[in-house]
Amino acid sequence: MMIVRVDRGRSLKNVMASDTSLFSKSIRHIGRFLAYTGPGYLIAVGYMDPGNWATGLAAGSGYGYTLLSVILISNIMAMVVQFCALKLGIVTGKDLARSCRDYYNPLVSYMLWILAECAVIATDLAEVIGSAIGLQLLFGIPLMWGICITAADVLLLLLLAHNHIKTVERAVALLIAIITICFGIIIWYAQPSWTVLGKGFIPTAAILHDPSMLYLAIGILGATVMPHNLYLHSALLKKDPQASDTSKQRSIWYATLDISIALTCAFFINAAILIVAAAVFHKHGLHTITEIQDAYHLFTPLLGTQLASFVFALALLISGQNSTLTGTLAGQIIMEGFIQVKIPAWLRRLVGRCLTIIPALLCIIFFGEGYLSRMMIFSQIILSLQLPFAIFPLLQFTNNRAIMGTFANSPLLKWVAYSIACAIVLSNLLLICFLCAY
Repeated sequence: MMIVRVDRGRSLKNVMASDTSLFSKSIRHIGRFLAYTGPGYLIAVGYMDPGNWATGLAAGSGYGYTLLSVILISNIMAMVVQFCALKLGIVTGKDLARSCRDYYNPLVSYMLWILAECAVIATDLAEVIGSAIGLQLLFGIPLMWGICITAADVLLLLLLAHNHIKTVERAVALLIAIITICFGIIIWYAQPSWTVLGKGFIPTAAILHDPSMLYLAIGILGATVMPHNLYLHSALLKKDPQASDTSKQRSIWYATLDISIALTCAFFINAAILIVAAAVFHKHGLHTITEIQDAYHLFTPLLGTQLASFVFALALLISGQNSTLTGTLAGQIIMEGFIQVKIPAWLRRLVGRCLTIIPALLCIIFFGEGYLSRMMIFSQIILSLQLPFAIFPLLQFTNNRAIMGTFANSPLLKWVAYSIACAIVLSNLLLICFLCAY
């Protein structure tokens, strides 16, 4: 009997030790994941900036749920290229801009820098206009003044970002959650047709044959897969290049999980914008709703509640300010990486915002406020045209075993990534041909 008791005691101790070990491992994994959580959300806000709102509203009101497939495909593309970007930073300890400077001749590097800066300005243009419209809808501030007020957001940036990147990451994650709740409320009132909605995720060749639909599809692509995010992500995850392969592999795994969750959130928000436009405007025969202000004013009579209009404007303002933070960080990284020039964040923000304010003000003066959303859509087209100049260098570096070692892209990933890059180039060329023809 004593032997049986001893055996049982040992068995119980072994079980308890096993449970304790399993619990400790789980806690350790959660702790590591939380340590890597944050950069993905900074990247995700760039995928839900006001430029996405303009393209989503126009696509949903004009073509119903048809272009949901483009949002889905664009989001998958984004996950693939962002994976390559995070891997470059973790393995080499260099961001994409620094890699371009190190491995290309100065002339090529300089040209890529100019294109990257243009991408940042195009992104900032949508943020300026979106934030100004949000201020107008919520507080009645005239657009001219709202655009000028957006230059003052450098103070908020300085307060949050100065040596407190984790604070920025937490704030961004919280604001994304608020945007998600806002669209959840609107969708609840909109009551979309879920059967028809599901069919919208199935790609159709009609998109390639209709110039107007293709224009919006390219805009969605540019608003989703953004060039500056590739530079930013590779910089946020830079690690010691001398770290062990095991450490690098662990970092890649957790960083991939982080960006996958964050971009899934971005996908649902971008899809929600189009779904709301399709369920509210396209359903009622309003196929030409391209201006955000028009959408705001129509929500109340069509849905029978002022709450929908309010949360729509609130989410827009949050989206613009959220994206502003990452745009400034990306701009600094691009400048430092390409030309080794480091300037204070407030100065970079002020100069960049002033360059962006000028075309926005000129648009209001010469064309009126009704053209601002069209201007935002055009800014996303510019991003799509510039995207290959960031993706192809990124793939060249991450495919190179001399640079990446055993972490170089696998043959399958090479094929998928280059297919994505070529698809973007072909779509851009097709759009240019259509524009030239018309």
